[in-house]
Amino acid sequence: MAGVREPPPAHAPLPERESLHVEFKSDRKPLADNDLIEAVVCMANAEGGSIYLGVEDDGTPTGISDKHADPLRLSGLVASRTVPPVVVRVDLVSVGDVSVAQIQVPAASRIVGTTSGVYRQRRIMGDGKPGCAPMHPSDLDSRSSSLGILDVTKRLISEATLDDLDPVWRARLPQVIEENRGDASLLAIDQQQRDAALGLISRQPDGRWVPTLLGMLLVGRESSLQNFVPTHEVAFQVVEGSDVRTNLFSRAPLLRIVEWLGTVMEPVNPEQEFFRGPYRVGIPRFDRLAFREAVANALVHRDYSVLGTVFVRLRDDVLSISNPGGFISGVGIDNLLSTEPRARNPALADAFKRLGLVERNGRGVELIYRGQLLYARPLPSYAQSTPYTVVLRIPFAAADAVFMQMILEEETRRSRPLPIESLIALSTLRQHKRLSSPELATLIQHDASNAAAVLEALRELGFVQSQGRGKTSTYILSPSTYERLGGKSEYVRQAGFAIPQQRAMIQEYAASHGAITTAEAMELCGLSEDQARRRLKDLVAEGKLVEGGARGNRIYSRTQPE
Repeated sequence: MAGVREPPPAHAPLPERESLHVEFKSDRKPLADNDLIEAVVCMANAEGGSIYLGVEDDGTPTGISDKHADPLRLSGLVASRTVPPVVVRVDLVSVGDVSVAQIQVPAASRIVGTTSGVYRQRRIMGDGKPGCAPMHPSDLDSRSSSLGILDVTKRLISEATLDDLDPVWRARLPQVIEENRGDASLLAIDQQQRDAALGLISRQPDGRWVPTLLGMLLVGRESSLQNFVPTHEVAFQVVEGSDVRTNLFSRAPLLRIVEWLGTVMEPVNPEQEFFRGPYRVGIPRFDRLAFREAVANALVHRDYSVLGTVFVRLRDDVLSISNPGGFISGVGIDNLLSTEPRARNPALADAFKRLGLVERNGRGVELIYRGQLLYARPLPSYAQSTPYTVVLRIPFAAADAVFMQMILEEETRRSRPLPIESLIALSTLRQHKRLSSPELATLIQHDASNAAAVLEALRELGFVQSQGRGKTSTYILSPSTYERLGGKSEYVRQAGFAIPQQRAMIQEYAASHGAITTAEAMELCGLSEDQARRRLKDLVAEGKLVEGGARGNRIYSRTQPE
């Protein structure tokens, strides 16, 4: 039955301190049922975690009371006093000479309350410590949007009128669509129909057209935005050392924000000149398409129900773009490249797509990655993101123009872009020289079999070659790739690095199986017959293998055959 588990071994360790995912509750009195249920609701409305009942705030285990010593009753109490019911797992944990109850609370897929109507959420408080805070209407909206069950940008702003929308930007929508190759069907209808089709306005039962939050965000007058959407703000900063060289803030409509950020970025985004045949190619410091996609993502996916600023900041050769609101439920830094696209604000995301301001297929993250990988620059990083803020960091590095030319030539030959997974593999090999399937799997956020398929496809195209077999196999750039990149000697060095690995693999195989043949060494290490024989003869000469068997059917063992 749900909630019942065998107690774990005695002396199970406790976490050292409380955190967003760990809470200690004393049960010496014992703890009131209402307090326990509110603690569960609080944890469920955040990221889930464990409540340790019978532990003091300082982490000292003092034991559970008889009232809470039955795991079945405890899990039943939680389910009966929460709406919708929260199913928890309860384990009795022996710590020293006392028992405590570990109540494992899952993150709820809907907002959870107590049966008496209390809604709370675990978060970092003003003193920097975790605690439970009441959920106000704006918090409920924020949580609902992060779970993907509420789109706040579709809401009507009933107090506003069409006069709160900027007539200049409403009139410019067709131009925006044409310039960005957006949805051409929007050009064949009049302004009011276009605004309605985009979700900027909605008709009320009395016949009045009223702006939505989406409409206000996209084309609202700046004064109206400050009045009706006080949470909206965007900043552009350039920081050099400890000096802030540029510090600009704006509350303009999003269409203007997109143009403004592109304009203010240009002076700090110089180009590196590169000639491709007779043509000059300018390589920007930061890829413009990737920059626009990253900015659009921050504007589209930010949480408009909470106060905060979208920051675009250039500091110490790193471009960072951050927005209020963590990742939407089901999306995180470990699956950005592999999960299905989803938006915190679907109506706003759809409007950006139809206007041509973002990728129509929803794979904008891939464009951000491509903007780095095409030039063999370091991968973008979301590692500094928190539950409350998404932070994208794009590091600057000098472009590898020769690598870029090789990729562009291959894509011209194929008449389509290389998959992002292939670019990650090639760029990583260009920088780090050697790569295994498990290592690539982590980078592309897929399993090892998918990573192996990516590497094998690149091998068939002639870009890479394998070294070794099975779990120990690795890949390096092929001789032809190094030649195209102007580094023949680099290939010789990298191929040479594999020799100690091959020798170790041969010795291990011989020890495990008693002996090894030339054919087996070829298969094991991916060697030619001559290469395999050289490795085996070298090991024989060093006394690490003994040669035996008939001529033409030689075997190599670790010990002298009797």
